[in-house]
Amino acid sequence: MTQPNPAKKLQDFGKELVEQVHKGSQLKIDIPVRALSNVQYNEKTKTLQLGNKSAERLFFNVGHVKKFVQTLEVAKVSKQLLDLAKHASLRDVFYMAKRTLPGTNTNLVDEQTETDKAIEDLELVTEFSREQLNINANKNGSVAGRVIVEDKGDTIDWSKLGSGGWSVPSNVEEITFSKVSAKYVLYMEKAAVWERLHEDRFWDKHDCIIMCSQGQTTRGIRRLLQRLNSEHKLPVYVLADFDPWGFYIYSVLKFGSINLAHISESLALPEAKFLGITADDIEKYGLHKHLIKFKDVDSTRIKQLADYDWFKKNKAWQRQFQMMKSFGAKAEIQALSSRGITFISEKYLPEKIKEKAWLD
Repeated sequence: MTQPNPAKKLQDFGKELVEQVHKGSQLKIDIPVRALSNVQYNEKTKTLQLGNKSAERLFFNVGHVKKFVQTLEVAKVSKQLLDLAKHASLRDVFYMAKRTLPGTNTNLVDEQTETDKAIEDLELVTEFSREQLNINANKNGSVAGRVIVEDKGDTIDWSKLGSGGWSVPSNVEEITFSKVSAKYVLYMEKAAVWERLHEDRFWDKHDCIIMCSQGQTTRGIRRLLQRLNSEHKLPVYVLADFDPWGFYIYSVLKFGSINLAHISESLALPEAKFLGITADDIEKYGLHKHLIKFKDVDSTRIKQLADYDWFKKNKAWQRQFQMMKSFGAKAEIQALSSRGITFISEKYLPEKIKEKAWLD
């Protein structure tokens, strides 16, 4: 079976534009719309999917031309990287594209957000992820467990990497698993919580893998979680703050994100479970005095979450949203430390997992 070729796809993209020139027609690129209005929740797959709406980007349009050229520029950079079999960071691509157009005072790009968006457009045009286009983001995450992987010819044992664990790369597609000994994967949004569990050797005592980022998950982490779930049938449990942002992190992991709905198939985890913390934990462990009062932005965000199609019919989640609203407050995972520094690893997590006290 022929493997998809991103370099050929980029070449075909260029040829299509050349054909438009030869025909004397308007130079244009059709780009699918990345917005909630063009995202649908698929009840069957339990993931977000991009709809059929697209927008024309025209070269001979003063409002479109800059983004049009930026997209072509990052396509050129990606093609060069693929031809050289080299990878570049998002920041590298920004500097490779940054220059003043000859005979003008206009810069092709002024901020990295411009090249980042052009790269996302290129993903939509080519149907390849930025990692497949040899463009990577920064590393942001750690993992530990009884797992051995092969990465670029190196053998790496996740159980023998000291206090820092293995730093999860942006691109995990070429990693192969030599050995995986675990019953489940525990993902947490906070590095501080991961460090607590790692120091307590939670992964060793409970035969699991622990993984974290710092806030919203990177694509590398999401893809690694999905590979462990799909290739090794490991359940994935999510540990996040009791706040609208922690709930959103879970939502992105499980269903996919609005901006990346076009690659939900390779990132989403429909079987992921939310382990905590929950409103019930606040009640059960007497954490009321550790609640943090809502700001207006929190109230607005929880209303938005409750109205998402993928949460609307879920009674368990609507109950959590209502209880959070009634508290008028949120709580951090670290509030559990008020019960003892090792409470989370010795009592909270083992009991919740044993009792299957999670949210789906």
